Amino acid sequence: MNKNWTKYRLIIIAVIVIGAFLFRNIYPSLRKTGNHTSQITQQTSPELNRNIDHLILTKHAKCRMECRDITEEEIKEILHDGDINYNKSDLNNERGATYALEGYSHDKQHLRIIFAPEKDKLVVVTCIDLDKEWQCDCN
Repeated sequence: MNKNWTKYRLIIIAVIVIGAFLFRNIYPSLRKTGNHTSQITQQTSPELNRNIDHLILTKHAKCRMECRDITEEEIKEILHDGDINYNKSDLNNERGATYALEGYSHDKQHLRIIFAPEKDKLVVVTCIDLDKEWQCDCN
């Protein structure tokens, strides 16, 4: 009976350790604050400069904008008013951080725009309509 109890205790401990490890890695950007769950930023990553004076549209972003009916004005709206989705951002990318900003444009289009800061410029990598699938042939 003592051997069985020891065996079950080891299994329970292993399940708890594995569960804690998985939870920590699956939900790294969520923190419980009172009754609300909010996203937290990484303290080591620089904050996104939302300056729209030096906005650069990549060829891919221009193609996606055209086929998804997204204007540069809407890109600027999301940059100014959008919320950073840290789950879709890649702040530790070896080529440089990318920020996924989400929000609604003036015409109620639900957008996610991926921005990549580059010195004093801000590169628009791509743009996504979160509510509608569009046919695009962008390489």
